[in-house]
Amino acid sequence: MRILKGIQRIPGGMMIVPLLIAAIIHTFAPKALEIGSFTSAIFSSKGLDAMIGLQLFFVGTRLKLRQAPEALKRGIVLLIAKYAAGALFGLLIAKIFGLGGIIGISVLAIISTMTGANGGLYLSLIGTYGDTEDAAAMSLLNIHDGPFLTMLTLGVTGLAHIPLINLVAAIVPLVVGAILGNLDDDFQKLFSPGLPIVIPFIGFTIGGGIDLGSILKAGINGIILALLVVVIGGGITVLADKYILRRPGYAGTALASSSGNSIANPAVIASIDAAYKPFVSAATAEIASAVVLTAIFVPLLTAFMAKKFGSGRVEVDNTVSSNQEVELASNWMSPK
Repeated sequence: MRILKGIQRIPGGMMIVPLLIAAIIHTFAPKALEIGSFTSAIFSSKGLDAMIGLQLFFVGTRLKLRQAPEALKRGIVLLIAKYAAGALFGLLIAKIFGLGGIIGISVLAIISTMTGANGGLYLSLIGTYGDTEDAAAMSLLNIHDGPFLTMLTLGVTGLAHIPLINLVAAIVPLVVGAILGNLDDDFQKLFSPGLPIVIPFIGFTIGGGIDLGSILKAGINGIILALLVVVIGGGITVLADKYILRRPGYAGTALASSSGNSIANPAVIASIDAAYKPFVSAATAEIASAVVLTAIFVPLLTAFMAKKFGSGRVEVDNTVSSNQEVELASNWMSPK
């Protein structure tokens, strides 16, 4: 059976197919991946942090000191673009329609969803289409996760902060890998094969936390919110990627998703400011729907952008065939 080649013919297939399989399992048998021990450690959502940490470590072994400024530049530009798109749009809706938002989608749902991005999804897609600097930019893009940016936008930052230790913990794997890779080039050779290998595991652990039923619960509002995230949020990050960073645009597209952590944002915000309590239930369902839908469609859009405008692993080559996917994925971070 040629299962692997079939998966590789699907845009972003090495990530999206495991994600969908895990989401189906989690939806219909939520306890199946949580039986404990090694099964839960690598197949449930509990394993996501470990898988991302591994990939950041692998990335670090390929990151040379001369590449650090470029990685920081890309991270800063994309972080600001993604945040600004969600914050400004949310504030505009609040100014015109109030906290209740528009067509049943509250300002809380809009800002919570659009200012964040799925870091695991981004890193997985960059593992297929990007280069070392794109992946290293993740150390800054981690700020998208959690309620911090939502709180900042809603004007309650006096009650929110990102502990320094959390920021340090997010970059330690990358730094350790970079130290080893710069001290000895053999570490690059040792860990390079791990980059494409970890991608399907990241996809599966992301899917292990997705309930497909959230799409039905949110209804049309969840679909509309997902479109806002992709079209407006993703549109701004793509423009920033192409016209500020002068890059092909695949990295900006890879950020056109909604973070799974944002599902908890409405409850967190409402616990601080009671004015948002009436919106928590609907906003939570809508955000969960947007997370699921963007996790499915963003890989397809990223693959399209990479093939049309070029990617980090192949500068400009719109004629890459499906049969080349394995070879290219294993070499995506070869030294330039």
